[in-house]
Amino acid sequence: MNLGPFAEIGVLIGIAALVSLVMRFLRQPLIVGHIITGILVGRYALGLFQNIHTLELFSHLGIAFLLFSVGLNLNPRMLKQYGMASVMNTFGQVVLTGGAGVAVCMLLGYGWITSLYVGIAISFSSTVIVLKLLADKGDLDKLYVKISIGSLLLQDLIAIILLFAIPIVTGSSGIGSNLLVTLALGLATGVGVFAFANYVIRYLHPYLTRSQELLFLFANAWAIGIAILFQNIGFSLEGGALIAGVALSTLPSSHEISARLTPLRDFFIVSFFILLGTRLVVSDFDGILIPAIILSLFVLIINPLIQLVVMGVLGYRKKTSFQTGMMAAQISEFSLILIGVGVSLNQVSSYVLSTVTLVGIITIFISTYLIFYSDKLYRYISPYLDIFEKKQIRERAIKLDRYSVILIGGGRVSYDFIEHFKKENIKFLAIDHDPETIQQLTKQGIACEYGDASDPDFLEDMKLRDADFVISTSPELETNHIVLSVAKRKDKAPLVWVVAHSISNALELYKAKADYVILPHFLGGKYAASLFKRHTNGSVELEDVREKQIELLQDREAAGHEHPQIERLR
Repeated sequence: MNLGPFAEIGVLIGIAALVSLVMRFLRQPLIVGHIITGILVGRYALGLFQNIHTLELFSHLGIAFLLFSVGLNLNPRMLKQYGMASVMNTFGQVVLTGGAGVAVCMLLGYGWITSLYVGIAISFSSTVIVLKLLADKGDLDKLYVKISIGSLLLQDLIAIILLFAIPIVTGSSGIGSNLLVTLALGLATGVGVFAFANYVIRYLHPYLTRSQELLFLFANAWAIGIAILFQNIGFSLEGGALIAGVALSTLPSSHEISARLTPLRDFFIVSFFILLGTRLVVSDFDGILIPAIILSLFVLIINPLIQLVVMGVLGYRKKTSFQTGMMAAQISEFSLILIGVGVSLNQVSSYVLSTVTLVGIITIFISTYLIFYSDKLYRYISPYLDIFEKKQIRERAIKLDRYSVILIGGGRVSYDFIEHFKKENIKFLAIDHDPETIQQLTKQGIACEYGDASDPDFLEDMKLRDADFVISTSPELETNHIVLSVAKRKDKAPLVWVVAHSISNALELYKAKADYVILPHFLGGKYAASLFKRHTNGSVELEDVREKQIELLQDREAAGHEHPQIERLR
């Protein structure tokens, strides 16, 4: 059926919306729905979409915006801090998983060359799929994500080098020096991008921020331009877009740029998953089913298991290790490209490409659920993960003192609580999972602990039940449920205040025995109405309130706080 480009796009968006509506009704991740949409509209099903080049263009834009947004939230200092863990994870996944994958393929009857291709291919995880899921989940600022991002990008770099090197080694393309020249050119370009951002864009920043439209257009041009630059050099579109984001991550407006790009990113990235669905079609299904299932189980079990071992050896908590492992439970788009190179060089049969494609379908679908529901899954299998955790954990050093108040979250919402506690000399402990926030609190001489409040074991170590008062400023419903379940486990329990951003969540938390639920938006309106009433009856001077608020806002700005963007309903 040929509807024309505009009509095809319209039909595609309509089907994607309907399938997503069904997935939302079934409480399933939307990525699964997008892949199903691709399968439905592909030439092997309904055959409604013929203009594949438009979909490829949209897909490239979505990938660029997604990686650019991730880069905006990555501080170079953070990359340095967690670089070793990312390198060790990459080594464990590519070398150990790749080696074990080769052995499995040999047992399946594949030849040595084919086993080498497949073993290496299934050791790579998908950067795009993982980051999209984490963005939907709202976990991009957590420790396991920061480690995983570094590992995924290193895997992409290794895959790119292999794609360059294989034709050279087999004598099909150029000379070996081409690879070194490309790497040197990429390094020089990266240094140039960071230098330009630091000395030129930072100088132009005050002018750019005078117009929100100009800032938005500049961010789009920068992201796409740098991505294209790296792609033309010979590197991946993803790597270029990420570098573009990291180069701007230290600008004061980086969070604003990220927030404004989010709707554009979410629209175009849907095309990537639909395109993936249109291509995930296999032939000779009966002949490849058993090998594909065996290789899929290998990816879904062995990859995460190796990550658990590596992270445990490095001294991370079992929950961090577990969630990092879940990031590795699928194969990458580079996996299919690598096997495709082998087919084009007549070193691998098309039969093997069909097998790996089916592995992609299986692992992407299953890992979507593993990543999206990793918090709930961890609660069930946590007791069996103790063997992967050292007695001395590098993530934190447990404080054994008793604190009258435990404040979960040390950022924007907690600011006024902290100021009150300091003024009244109340002994309190602040807990946060952002290393930069912990650094700021430490500089102020505030007792603080790095850790994830969604980890019940960590909360037990923090002696939550021994406090008189627990305040959680996290807006995550699941996290607050865990806080309440740990704190309210005994009859003599502390008072627990939690934060919610919707009425339904607040009522649910009250049912879970919360003593008070803070609804920031309602509190703000109530305070403003009270202020208006006091001003009109002459009991307060508005000028005094104004000056105090300006002073408070200046203190907040100095502390790096910003008012949150209005969140979309997912």
